[in-house]
Amino acid sequence: MPFCSNCGTAVDGRFCSKCGAPAGEAAMPPAPSTPLPLSSTAGGLSDSLAGALCYLGLLITGILFLVLEPYSRNRAVRFHALQAIFLNIAWVVVWFAASLLFGVIHVGVFLSPVIWLTFMFLWIYMTVTTYQGKTVVLPVIGPMARQQA
Repeated sequence: MPFCSNCGTAVDGRFCSKCGAPAGEAAMPPAPSTPLPLSSTAGGLSDSLAGALCYLGLLITGILFLVLEPYSRNRAVRFHALQAIFLNIAWVVVWFAASLLFGVIHVGVFLSPVIWLTFMFLWIYMTVTTYQGKTVVLPVIGPMARQQA
């Protein structure tokens, strides 16, 4: 009585009753494993996905993608990582300056949410457009990031 080459149970017909694998002459040798095609980066992520992930956590993920080996050599990912870091720094500086200024003149209650929403919109916009494969260079920090990349 033949045994299934896949699960080892006894086979009466052409197919194993337990796992459904073909038995005997109908059994095909396993195909050699073929490697999966690599994306445009050696780490397995496409440039657009890696760039979008840089913006996802701003400072933390930007630094991670600058340090991680396959991405630290990719110019596009380095640009997005640096621009995400500079965007986070600009966010903190503007928030701190606005807190000082608005605290003195007492209008921060009204303008602080506007500034916060503006940066949130910019953060989401940069993440989505980078994931779509578009490169957006921000006015002040973009040229600095491009020069450093």
